[in-house]
Amino acid sequence: MRQKNHFVLINDIVTTINLLLLFDQARIRRRKKPPEGSVHLSLCLCLCLCLRVEREMESYVVVHNIAKRHNVGTLARSATAFGVSELIIVGRRDFNAFGSHGSTSHLAFRHFHSLLEARSFLKEKGCDICGVEITDDAVAVNQHPFKRSTAFLVGNEGTGLSAKECEICDFFVYIPQYGCGTASLNVTVAASIVLHHFAVWAGFSERIRDGNKFVVAERPAKQVKRNFCAETVDAIIEERKSRKQNASEFFDGDGNAQSSSNLLEGLFSDD
Repeated sequence: MRQKNHFVLINDIVTTINLLLLFDQARIRRRKKPPEGSVHLSLCLCLCLCLRVEREMESYVVVHNIAKRHNVGTLARSATAFGVSELIIVGRRDFNAFGSHGSTSHLAFRHFHSLLEARSFLKEKGCDICGVEITDDAVAVNQHPFKRSTAFLVGNEGTGLSAKECEICDFFVYIPQYGCGTASLNVTVAASIVLHHFAVWAGFSERIRDGNKFVVAERPAKQVKRNFCAETVDAIIEERKSRKQNASEFFDGDGNAQSSSNLLEGLFSDD
């Protein structure tokens, strides 16, 4: 369940009240006396604003080019703990659910073939894309530089975010370190810290507890093995077309399969 961003709500209400008061003062100065119903109009507008401003913040995690596939399972566990709406996998659809402790049953997965497709989807959702990386213009995550629903793009464990990944990001955050023993954090640890900060900023409701554990929701009735991100029907059609096109390249114009020697001759032609 998503919680309204009370910080945004309060700021919007205060700003609107100030604008309405200035508007009323201008009308009073022109008419020498308050027009009938002006105060009531301002109050009604404020009440309408309170009812209208129900901005639900959401967070997403974008996984691309992660070297260790089992990290997706531990990422899923952190994602469910901190209220992530969807875990988006770009590129390969298979992953290792090891370390998820059953959390993949409580998380929505979505797959895209390219970063640009993922970016288009997130922009349609009204999301900013935040790269978790130490860059020159990165902001410390504890400063909460968030404005709206945000998708967090985490990089490769060894090389971090690539140039293509950085291109789709709107801004970057980094996690301040205070010890001298390591150059960076594990990708799942870093994602957990960032997601927690966003959940605090967005005002997500804390999960109820039972003893020394948080209460886990009931699993869906139909259980499937979650180590493969399902495709949409359109994506499957496009992938099959691509495979068919690639297969056709192995045949000549008469429909005869080209031998391996012919293919090699084409690659190493003297022309």
